[in-house]
Amino acid sequence: MLKLMRHHARYFYVLFVIVILSFIFWGVGTLDQNDLRLVAEVGKYKITSEEYGRAYDRTLRFYRELYQEKFDEKMQSELKLNEKVLDSLIDSKVLLIFAQQHGISVSDEELNQAINTEPAFLKDGVFDSDIYLNRLRLSRLTPEAYESMKRQELVTEKARRFIELAADVASPELGSVSADEQTLKAIREAMTSEAKEKAVKSYIEAFRKELKIKVNRDLIS
Repeated sequence: MLKLMRHHARYFYVLFVIVILSFIFWGVGTLDQNDLRLVAEVGKYKITSEEYGRAYDRTLRFYRELYQEKFDEKMQSELKLNEKVLDSLIDSKVLLIFAQQHGISVSDEELNQAINTEPAFLKDGVFDSDIYLNRLRLSRLTPEAYESMKRQELVTEKARRFIELAADVASPELGSVSADEQTLKAIREAMTSEAKEKAVKSYIEAFRKELKIKVNRDLIS
């Protein structure tokens, strides 16, 4: 199991992206009283049981597609997806606070570019406003709500890249590895990516200690 998890380590970054997008194109639905309970508070940002639930369901689907028949209750328990989803949600809020403190923002032009190149909104390779509005309507999202979430996604990604550059991860040495140049390049890129992910995670964990974070883990057990 551990070997399998290490083999797919790169997918834990995908998990981070998944939880950021937990509302987009996932259907907002009707809220009830339970949906409004707070799973966590990170500074001024709140994580509701609804946000957590949608992120968890989306993550569960991703891992089922990834592992297919191998994904059983035992693997689900060993992966501790409930904890990973919550931690990723908290990390996303932490990065928003980090970005605000360091003046990291996304311009309207950058936001429009991201939306206009989003595959879900394209028709024959070109942005289609009717498809855009229909997709949002089906997901019960207003353009303003979607654009706000998309901006947050772009801001957190910028913050991650900022930390990666600050970490200045050195290219790994592979002198003892015998392989062709293409394979060596792939290994080097994978190791560099893993080192960057560790640097980002380490920085986020350190920054989290400076923030006021409240967590109600009873709601995710």
